[in-house]
Amino acid sequence: MTTALHRERLEAVVAEVLRDTPESVLDLGCGDGELMLRLAGTPGLSRLVGCDTCAGSLARLRARLDGAEVRLASALEPPRDLAGFDCVALVEVIEHLDPAHLSKLERALCVTLRPAKIVVTTPNAEFNPLLGVPAHRFRHPDHKFEWPRAKFRAWASRVAGAHGYAVTFADLGGKHPSLGGASQMAVLRLN
Repeated sequence: MTTALHRERLEAVVAEVLRDTPESVLDLGCGDGELMLRLAGTPGLSRLVGCDTCAGSLARLRARLDGAEVRLASALEPPRDLAGFDCVALVEVIEHLDPAHLSKLERALCVTLRPAKIVVTTPNAEFNPLLGVPAHRFRHPDHKFEWPRAKFRAWASRVAGAHGYAVTFADLGGKHPSLGGASQMAVLRLN
């Protein structure tokens, strides 16, 4: 089931991904393919690839999107032949990784793949009380962390600066004047 907040997040990601008219997009942690379904058929987009660690999700994606190019692979160790895409998107993926593995993700994205643009979204922990999430829990049982905006921005700014990317941020979904949005997005552009 896709919630209104998830739809809003996906619409924002699609708009950002397509802003620079990419010819190639890689969806890391594509799951059942919600982002890929929205991008499929975009004029000028000649290559759309999804990677996920769940074979079942990829099978469902193949059934939903005829001819989908998918790979059973981890965002931490993406196939090297996927380097050089115009855009790599990670929609609500990083919070499923052990924080100790984020440096490995950083290398995979900024060294191995090195796309022109990276779009990352993750839950905003500050928004959790508005969703009824108790302070001692995360939104999903598989989440390893959920960051407030300051921590996410510090992480993405450090990654961008270390690898020659500029970074911008946006709050997504149900924006609250002091708590931000339900999700947060970082857009890293290669300088």
